[in-house]
Amino acid sequence: MAGEIESALQSAAAITDQRQKIEQYKLILASIFSSNNVQNAKAFIDHMVSDDVPLVASRQLLQIFAQELGQLEPEAHKEVAHYALAQIQPRVVSFEEQVSIMREKLAELFETEQQWSKAAQMLSGIDLDSGIRMLDEAYKLSKCVQIARLYLEDDDAVNAETFIKKASFLVNNKHDEALNLEYKVCYARILDMKRKFLEAALRYYEISQIEKRQIGDKWIDEDALQQALSAAVTCTILAAAGPQRSRVLATLYKVYLERILRKPEIEAFAEELKPHQKALLSDNSTVLDRAMIEHNLLSASKLYTNISFEELGTLLGIAPEKAEKIASRMICEDRMRGSIDQVEAVIHFEDDIEELQQWDQQIVGLCQALNDVLDSMAKKGLTIAV
Repeated sequence: MAGEIESALQSAAAITDQRQKIEQYKLILASIFSSNNVQNAKAFIDHMVSDDVPLVASRQLLQIFAQELGQLEPEAHKEVAHYALAQIQPRVVSFEEQVSIMREKLAELFETEQQWSKAAQMLSGIDLDSGIRMLDEAYKLSKCVQIARLYLEDDDAVNAETFIKKASFLVNNKHDEALNLEYKVCYARILDMKRKFLEAALRYYEISQIEKRQIGDKWIDEDALQQALSAAVTCTILAAAGPQRSRVLATLYKVYLERILRKPEIEAFAEELKPHQKALLSDNSTVLDRAMIEHNLLSASKLYTNISFEELGTLLGIAPEKAEKIASRMICEDRMRGSIDQVEAVIHFEDDIEELQQWDQQIVGLCQALNDVLDSMAKKGLTIAV
């Protein structure tokens, strides 16, 4: 069989008329694909990258070969594609487009088999910064976003972030809106997986507020928007307590604003979390434990003028010493207003009333100064534009 394919290839190479030569090679290719013969496919590749075939002809034929690879059985497709990529590598500059097609086809196969990381790795081998091929930015963006999405399917936020960062330099409003939306979704998921919960919440919320229900040929259903809004709420609740979290929480989930959450509510919420959102921290507590303790402590600061460490510990369901430590950190980080009296073992909470009064006085002072200037101008006979 090997002798037959070698003989057929040499016969085709001997044809002087280029059109007939190409047609003969096409017939050989058709027989290879119809028979699903891996060895013959490898022999064809070896022949194409040899000096027996002019570069113009080998480019055209390898283009057809790459596009038709999907006709082979899946395992044969993988074996032949990997072999082709290895054989072409020394001359990859001459066959960049053909290599890209092979990688895209193989990535599609891996994706259908849910081998997400393998599909991403195959696509990442495409040279998007080639000086040989002129690639438009939309194509580069689509590949970067696709690779990031595939890595995220395997919960690989590190590699996904590498490609979403590349995409960030390419994304703009001129590109396909559906592609821009996919970029935003990937970016939000990466922030979520990296536990940058507040940033992720803002991104999810932005996605949930999309008004269009059709972007290009893609329909946006209500379930997808509801899922994004739900993710925004989850991430906000998991975020570190503080003024910014409160503002986002007020926008997203007013029911829980400044309200102490009880254990049954927290446990019910925990059942909805993803694995990375249940990860243990250095003190063996979870992200949710930390977020709920800080939330309830901030809520308590709105309800109490002062409270003892012991009472606060009972309220939060933790040891008094831990309650003091958390409160101290939140005050130092300007996420809660108050002071700690360690002698009396009491926390004194402060509100924003004094700060608001000071702000009001500054506004009154500014208005008074402006009136004085206007009065002075009027006395001097200067025209005042209204």
